[in-house]
Amino acid sequence: MDRQGCQGLLFLCVANSARSQMAEGLARKRFGDRLRVQSAGSRPSRVNPYAIEVMREVGVDLTTHASKAAETIDPSTVDTVVTLCAEEVCPVFLGKARRLHWPIEDPASEDPSLSRDEMLERFRSARDQIQGHIEALASRLED
Repeated sequence: MDRQGCQGLLFLCVANSARSQMAEGLARKRFGDRLRVQSAGSRPSRVNPYAIEVMREVGVDLTTHASKAAETIDPSTVDTVVTLCAEEVCPVFLGKARRLHWPIEDPASEDPSLSRDEMLERFRSARDQIQGHIEALASRLED
C-alpha cells in the first residue's frame, strides 16, 4: 500500500461512539492533512465520555466529534475502510474501497459492577491497540 493507494480512510464500528472515534482522532493526529479521515457506524449514538477522556490524555480532542451513520459517508471519498468490530457484526460500507479489519473489543460496557477506573482502563487498552495499528499502517504508507 503506497501513499497514492490511500487518500481517504474510513473507520467503522457499530455505534461510532468509541473505537472508530478514537481511531479517527488518532489517525488525524498521525496523518494530518495528508489523508481524509472519517468515522461512522451502523447504529450511531454519541461519542462516549470515556473515549473523550482517554483521548485527551494523548492530546486528541474528541469534544467536537459527533457520531455519524455509515450511509452518510460518500463512497467516493473513501479508498480504505477499517472495521474495528470484534465480537459484534461490523457495519458494511458499499463501495470499491480496500478493506482492513482490526478486531478491537468494544471498551464500552453496561456492566454496573465495573468501576470508573476499570472503564478507563478498558478504553485506554482499546486506544493503545488502535494506535499500534495506525502506526503499522503509517509505516506501510510511508514505504
